[in-house]
Amino acid sequence: MTVEDKSVGEGDVGEGQAVLGPLDIRRIMAALPHRYPMLLVDRVVSIVPNQRIHAIKAVSINEPFFQGHFPGRPIMPGVLIVEAMAQAAGLLAFESLGLVGSGKLVYFMGIEDAKFRAPVEPGVLLDFHIEVTKTRGAVSKFAGRALIDGKLHAEASFTAMVADAPKD
Repeated sequence: MTVEDKSVGEGDVGEGQAVLGPLDIRRIMAALPHRYPMLLVDRVVSIVPNQRIHAIKAVSINEPFFQGHFPGRPIMPGVLIVEAMAQAAGLLAFESLGLVGSGKLVYFMGIEDAKFRAPVEPGVLLDFHIEVTKTRGAVSKFAGRALIDGKLHAEASFTAMVADAPKD
């Protein structure tokens, strides 16, 4: 679905700039190779190609990591929050570059300035806001934030690259 929208509410959208969204789980699974239990993005609210994405993870007590992190006080591991932000960035890259279904992969190259401000517990919608900060060839840098009800819970900068999948 493509919509022209100047009132996305997430910063400036250039005149005539296409805004994609919402994208459901089928479209997400068509773009990303991840599957349960590692698929950590449930819905995309909007994508402004080559600029930003707003995605959502519904955090459920049924997530396998809650069984051991921590019994009696379930908290989503910070590394999985960063992984979810990276998956949202991967969706942004695939949709921006028209690579859905191409067999290409997005690989993490680096994580910087990760900060965890508040725990993420089951029963919440975790909003990811990811922006492209720099692109050079197949490598892009991103700034990501994870929010719950508008409150910042985690943030990180990270670098990723688009590459061919390894040959068998």
